[in-house]
Amino acid sequence: MLRYLDDLILYDNMWDDDNSLGPKEVHNYLTRVMYNRRKKFNPLWSSLVLGGVKNGKKYLGTVTMIGVHYEDDHLATGFGNHLARPILRDEWKEDLSFEDGVKLLEKCMRVLLYRDRSAVNKLQIAKITEEGVKVYDPYSLKTFWNFKAFQNPTVGAEGSW
Repeated sequence: MLRYLDDLILYDNMWDDDNSLGPKEVHNYLTRVMYNRRKKFNPLWSSLVLGGVKNGKKYLGTVTMIGVHYEDDHLATGFGNHLARPILRDEWKEDLSFEDGVKLLEKCMRVLLYRDRSAVNKLQIAKITEEGVKVYDPYSLKTFWNFKAFQNPTVGAEGSW
């Protein structure tokens, strides 16, 4: 993927026209890459999320390994698309502060963590603005595993596998 992006940036810079690609253009390019790889039966086994700001306009888009793409105000991939997106639809709003956005993200990640016991509770936040990208230090989510249902999850289960 990095090779594709490096080639795109090199090609864009060769024009030397003081015009640079924005997040929407890069997202469209990645959509074509993923679809063309799928068409040749050689897909890149990744889902991509691309965000950015250009000329004051925010952009957030996603593309799957088969080239399915869309843009929205909030995105998730994989299992998060099924469990986190409903939470985001209910609680996200346009004027959400950065701190409230982090709390909402932590809530989504906690739900995902509790449903996938092989997951790790480490998280890293990045903030994208027109000035650039700020990546914060990784940290661990606070979790509570002493719920009675977690102690013996098969209590009350009928039958056997």
